[in-house]
Parts: sequence; structure tokens; C-alpha cells
Amino acid sequence: MNGIKQWIQVAVMTLLVLTVMAADGGKAEKQGKKERKSECGDWQWSVCVANEGDCGLGTREGTRTGTDCKQTIKTQRCKIPCNWKKKFGGECKYDFKAWGECDLVTGMKNRTGVLKRALMDATCTPTVTATKPCGKIPKTKLQGEMRGSNHDW
Repeated sequence: MNGIKQWIQVAVMTLLVLTVMAADGGKAEKQGKKERKSECGDWQWSVCVANEGDCGLGTREGTRTGTDCKQTIKTQRCKIPCNWKKKFGGECKYDFKAWGECDLVTGMKNRTGVLKRALMDATCTPTVTATKPCGKIPKTKLQGEMRGSNHDW
């Protein structure tokens, strides 16, 4: 009975040693692949260009440099959200504050937006300002004009 226990212990130890050696061998192989990849430069991506119109599904082109790179140009599908403010770049999403008071001189009101999110490799301004014409400005009426009954005819 003691011989069987010793044989099982030796078999388990051998199995553990083989498992550890196999795991180390796989890691060394993966490190070699990473070293080869480092000879290639990072991907540089163009802006997303919509297939139709100025928003929706589209493509972007990526390029990278390197003498031993198998692939130096590739195309990737992308999407430009249609509800984003295109005035500030279709790849930039801003959080806008409430509209400010109406400037009676210019007849405009404005608000600022802070960059919330940008699509991949987009160049976005951190803060933007939007303006729009003021709505109808309520006119103050005289008390006699509102009633219409104070006229001497």
C-alpha cells in the first residue's frame, strides 16, 4: 500500500513539473512575438468619413511605419453619431450648460460646452461656445393699453 502512495505522489509531482514547464515555454514564445511587433510603429487613424451624408456608418484608414510590418495600411468601419453637434466636429461630444441671458445689444444668447467624449483619435477643442438668436422678448404694456377701456373718445 505504501508503494502505491509513493508512486501516486511521484506521478502527481511529475505532472505538476511538466505543467509548469509547458506554461513557461508558452510565455517565452509569446514574448518573442511581442518583440517582433515592437518593430512596427503605432497605428495612426484618419477621421471617420461617412458612407452617405455627414453622419452614420463610415470608414477610417489606418497607417503605420516599420520595415518588417506585414500590414502598413488597413481600413476600419466606424460610425459618426447623427445627434452630435456637427458644428463642433462630428467626432466630439460636449456637455452644454443652460443658455445664458439674452444680450439686448446683439440679440443673441450663448452657452458653453465642455468636452465629454471623443471618438477614436479625434482632435477636439476642450471648451466650445454656441450662440443663437434670442426668442421673442416680451414687451411691457401700459396698464391702460391692456384694459382698452380708459380711452376718451
